[in-house]
Amino acid sequence: MCSNESGWRGLRLRQEGGYLLYTDEIFLQSEGDTGEVSKKGGFVSDLPTVVMRTVVLFLIMGQLELGVSQQYSQFQWLSQLRGRRRHAGWQAEDVDCPLECDCPSAYPTAMYCHGRNLQHVPYVPSHIKYAYLQRNQITTIQDGVFDNATSLVWIVLFHNQLSSDKIGKNVFSKLKDLDQLYLDHNELTRVPPNLPKSITTLRLGHNKISKIGSNSLEGMADLTTLQLQANAIEDVGGVFKGLKSLTLLDMRKNKLKKIPENLPEKLQQLYLEFNNIESVPAGFLSLYPKLHFVRLAHNKLTDKGLPSNVFNVSTLVELDLSFNRLERIPVVNRNLENLYLHANKIKEFSLNSFCSTADMRNFSRLRMLRLDANKISARDIPAEAAYCLRRVAFIDV
Repeated sequence: MCSNESGWRGLRLRQEGGYLLYTDEIFLQSEGDTGEVSKKGGFVSDLPTVVMRTVVLFLIMGQLELGVSQQYSQFQWLSQLRGRRRHAGWQAEDVDCPLECDCPSAYPTAMYCHGRNLQHVPYVPSHIKYAYLQRNQITTIQDGVFDNATSLVWIVLFHNQLSSDKIGKNVFSKLKDLDQLYLDHNELTRVPPNLPKSITTLRLGHNKISKIGSNSLEGMADLTTLQLQANAIEDVGGVFKGLKSLTLLDMRKNKLKKIPENLPEKLQQLYLEFNNIESVPAGFLSLYPKLHFVRLAHNKLTDKGLPSNVFNVSTLVELDLSFNRLERIPVVNRNLENLYLHANKIKEFSLNSFCSTADMRNFSRLRMLRLDANKISARDIPAEAAYCLRRVAFIDV
């Protein structure tokens, strides 16, 4: 350093390769400082002004404690500077957390990136098992984006702008431990290909899917919950046949004209409201002895489309036939507990629909019966109903 120059040492913040870095540099000041760069290559500036501006800046930000540069590493200091670490203490698993997200030490395997206006999936650290990416503006998922985090168990991507053409064919294929995948409320037109066989819950509702390919769900023997509501599906063929563990199928608000065929034998809940179904196949419920809940509200069912005793099965617990075109109460089994028939065109109350005979041992287990918005009134209910429907708390007519 020349005799007519003075210097001081400090931190310099600069951008390099898309990252913000700070370096330890010597700043030179010559006599008669004019604010130009010195021959030594340093920055020549008014020292008091620079110091004051730096101190004021740190005080305004209110985020840096004294000695922060000695206490934390460079990357941790920058994360604190940008306000991305809101939780006390620094853990090793937080270091590689993307700046767009939060990885709280209380949940070391979770990465929270929801509601950040993201347009792409950020880097996912290898230790992450739960990735919350919902309510963003993500349109594309390229192959390899999850390859670094093959231990992922949950991926939550609902309420984004994903389209089928912009999802890589092998995006999820390497995630052998993936258990739950949420892709509802997007712009998908088909089921993503090569889904892991380990998935137990798949949510694809509120998309634009019109057809399910015959191989789309092949080999997914562990799948227990499949949600396809609010799409534009007209027919599914036998695509569900191989889903041996499926217990819940939700296909509300589609364009189905008939009840899906070849359903899994373990199915317990079937939701088909808001479709265009006109009939129920004879012996349908007898094929699925574990089916307890059937909802067919808001369809086009008529008496003609319901074979005799089609709902007279002992395993059924809840049956919803509301908002259809029925004129008679269908025969149901005595074990049925909840029956919804409101908003039809029923003209008479038939006690034989519930009990062929009524005595101390033979009576209906029905607890909920809705018949409102039909063409009958309380006066149409015979007195004998008190014996047959003794467990009903209230009959809504």
